[in-house]
Amino acid sequence: MKLDLYEIAEVLSAKNDVTQFENVALRNAEFDSRLIESGDLFVPLKGARDGHDFIATAFAQGAAATLSERPVAEGAYILVDDVLTAFQRLAQYYLQKMQVDVLAVTGSNGKTTTKDMLAQLLATTYKTYKTQGNYNNEIGLPYTVLHMPEDTEKLVLEMGQDHLGDIHLLSNLAKPKTGIVTLVGEAHLEFFGSRAEIAQGKMQIADGLRKDGLLIVPADKIVNEFLPADCKLVRFGPDADIFLTRLEERKDSLSFECNFLEQRIDLPVTGKYNATNAMIAAYAALQEGVSEVAIAQAFSELELTRNRTEWKKAGNGADILSDVYNANPTAMRLILETFSTIPANPGGRKLAVLADMKELGADAKSMHGSMITSLNPEIVTDLFLYGQDMEALYDYAKEIYPPGKVHYFIKNDEKDQFEQLTKAVREKLTPADQILLKGSNSMNLAKLVEDLEDGN
Repeated sequence: MKLDLYEIAEVLSAKNDVTQFENVALRNAEFDSRLIESGDLFVPLKGARDGHDFIATAFAQGAAATLSERPVAEGAYILVDDVLTAFQRLAQYYLQKMQVDVLAVTGSNGKTTTKDMLAQLLATTYKTYKTQGNYNNEIGLPYTVLHMPEDTEKLVLEMGQDHLGDIHLLSNLAKPKTGIVTLVGEAHLEFFGSRAEIAQGKMQIADGLRKDGLLIVPADKIVNEFLPADCKLVRFGPDADIFLTRLEERKDSLSFECNFLEQRIDLPVTGKYNATNAMIAAYAALQEGVSEVAIAQAFSELELTRNRTEWKKAGNGADILSDVYNANPTAMRLILETFSTIPANPGGRKLAVLADMKELGADAKSMHGSMITSLNPEIVTDLFLYGQDMEALYDYAKEIYPPGKVHYFIKNDEKDQFEQLTKAVREKLTPADQILLKGSNSMNLAKLVEDLEDGN
């Protein structure tokens, strides 16, 4: 971090006289006192605990200074009205100072994968940094900005939303050169009135977009009323500005062409949705001057954030398609479509473990039940359903599946049948089978994946 104490105090309009302290260069900004190292700036945020209670600990760890909303006796501090607002303001200033090009990605599905893809493409040509893990909110995004290497030229930021206005804040902070919306689905519907309101929130990525900026959005009519007038707009999808052609899906890879590239793209991941994510990333990278040859090479060596769609091996040799990081109806339909399309192993079956999708609001039961339209008993022959809302899908599935092929396990405040689920899956799974696991992270299907891998 290329900032010193006096510069930060000036940027934040400090309410105290910092010239009483020695002006020192500050190494990093940290809000967790346990991560503080010598020369860091401590950012005492308020959460389950008030970070101000850990200022002394931060100084003992080697902090050179701290932000604070009240006077501090034990070391150099910058007095501000609100630490979080100051943190965000500092990140905004730092982006302007370092003159980094920001490419921002949001979407109900695919934003992390698209972020990873785009960063890998840009890294072939530029010093590139990206959002680490799930640091995509009002705290994580400024943290990412202030932790980027000083020689960064391109910064790929993921932007998440739980409520309307979240992305408006992040976009105005980051001032992206390129904004990308991967999909408008039903994620976090509990906190929004409708899918249209989700679209409104996602499209706020354009609120801070540069006047000459590029906006890439799906050819979905639900975004039409939220399209800005003063940017370069590119839409993707069948018969849109950019689109896929000659897509070939395989068990653990895919290849495709698209209307703006001469190179055919090979990806070491599966899923038509990943082809779409790759197309979006390729188009954005191409606009930044990355060559087609570099794009194709980078895709062939692609590395994605773990716990997205990933093939693993069970202890008994069965193939596991793990997609257990998060879930909403759109994502579940897409992965079921992909799983159903992949050829079964010789002599093997296809099984699926589907768990509750969270934050869907009042229509959660019906949305879970609607997954029946993505299931064919002749293809996905054995179904394991887990969770309170999955009971709605069970009610439909038991009507179309043969007896003994659909299994339902409860998870609610009174009862959790996770152990029974694990036992049933282990007993059914044979070495030649393929099994899909999909559910929200809080349903802990990652533990089931681990158990199957270990052969327990």
